[in-house]
Amino acid sequence: MSIEVWFAFVAASAVLLIIPGPTIVLVMSYGLGQGWRAALPMAAGVALGDFTAMSLSMLGIGALLAASASLFAVVKLAGAAYLVWLGVRLWRAGGTFEAQPRDGRATAVRMIGHAWLVTALNPKSITFFVAFLPQFIDGDTALPPQMAMFVATFVTLSFLNALAYGLIASKARAMAADSRAVGLFNKTGGALLIGAGLATATLQGSKG
Repeated sequence: MSIEVWFAFVAASAVLLIIPGPTIVLVMSYGLGQGWRAALPMAAGVALGDFTAMSLSMLGIGALLAASASLFAVVKLAGAAYLVWLGVRLWRAGGTFEAQPRDGRATAVRMIGHAWLVTALNPKSITFFVAFLPQFIDGDTALPPQMAMFVATFVTLSFLNALAYGLIASKARAMAADSRAVGLFNKTGGALLIGAGLATATLQGSKG
């Protein structure tokens, strides 16, 4: 794996992680309800959940790559289209975040378990990784070292992102009440996702 590909993966992963989804909304709900003490266990649970989802996704990616290079290329193009679809959906989300009820006082173990379940057992997470990871895989290079690097990188970024959201959750209430700020955030994230999908499709087309 070249350093350029790794930097591209880091940049794309950072954008995708920053955009709030169900997992981040859960992290923020715990942070709002229980304060900064919830940030670390929630971040640990999210990281474990992403590790689980990525591991399951890689089993499918490895099988595709071993079965057919052409089929693998089709999956990569479908993944680019999926990124564009996610971007359009986020762009059209308007000025609201998905509602997530707050939880009562909970132990660190319960918080870790809750975050892990929401992150790992969401079928969309596994589907997303199947679509996202192939964009950066070199089919002519051994798969396990690439996968190990992708997992370590993404899980680390996921942990830091969730930790940051948990720590600043006390300030999120004001933003969540400002539909204009949320709308701008959604449109910016949507545009970045659409751009990433189109850029991926263009690069693939130029190589094909």
